Formats: sequence, C-alpha cells, structure tokens
Amino acid sequence: MASENPCGGCDGKCCRYFALEIDEPTTEEEFENVRWYLCHEGTKVYVEEGVWYLEVQNVCRHLDERNLCRIYPERPAICREHSVENCEFTDCEFDRELEFDDDAAFARYVKKRRRKEKKARKKEKAKRRMKAKKRRKKGKKGKKGGKEKS
Repeated sequence: MASENPCGGCDGKCCRYFALEIDEPTTEEEFENVRWYLCHEGTKVYVEEGVWYLEVQNVCRHLDERNLCRIYPERPAICREHSVENCEFTDCEFDRELEFDDDAAFARYVKKRRRKEKKARKKEKAKRRMKAKKRRKKGKKGKKGGKEKS
C-alpha cells in the first residue's frame, strides 16, 4: 500500500528538527548572526560538504505519541523526498566538517579562524614584497647591463 508508513520502530528523529542552508559567514555581522542563532536552546550550526546549515530542534506538530506521522499520505514534499534508506534512524553517520551547538564554541572557532586568516594575509604580503624586491633588483641589473661602452 503506497500510503503505508515505513517508519515503524523509529523514534521520529527526522521529525524532531529541521535544517536550513545558510550563507557561510564572512563579515563581522554575519559571524555575530550565527553566534546569535547559537545563543538559543535547540539550535546547531554545521558544515557538510562545504555547505553551512542552521539546525533547529523543534518537533513536527503532526508526529503522534507513537512517533508516526498523522498526515503521512498528505505529508509535505520535503518529507516525501526524505529517504528511509539513509535516514537518521538507519544511517546516523554524518560527515560534518564543522559543528557548533553553542555560541562559546563558535566564538572560539571564529577567533582561531581570524588568527589563521591574519597569518595568511601576513604571509601573502611578505610574498608580494619579495616579488616586488626581485623585480626592482632585476630592473636595476637590466639598466646597468644595458649601458653602451664608448
């Protein structure tokens, strides 16, 4: 039967949260916005395959006391697309590059990231100075070697 619910025995993990894709924070304001999300109970921010997500723990109003969907035959499209083969109940392995569940952990990450970025900028600046120095040196050699003897 097409409308039969295959989730028997599951505790409804996928019906207890939702995750929304968010832009990777790059500015001070964006970092503060992510930190604000994480100040709230039941939120998480994670990165999976390079994509940033905001996860909000919030039970679906259609989940019944047996952890089954009351509107299964008419459930929203996003629920229909969720595969039983790789759901949270059968396959709980997540490949997340980053995961934060509180603002303090995120603040430490931002601080560390800024230090790395500052170090990388310093290194790049030193590299550009060395290239400029070599070009100037090469230019001076060319001028000396280009003079004709009388």
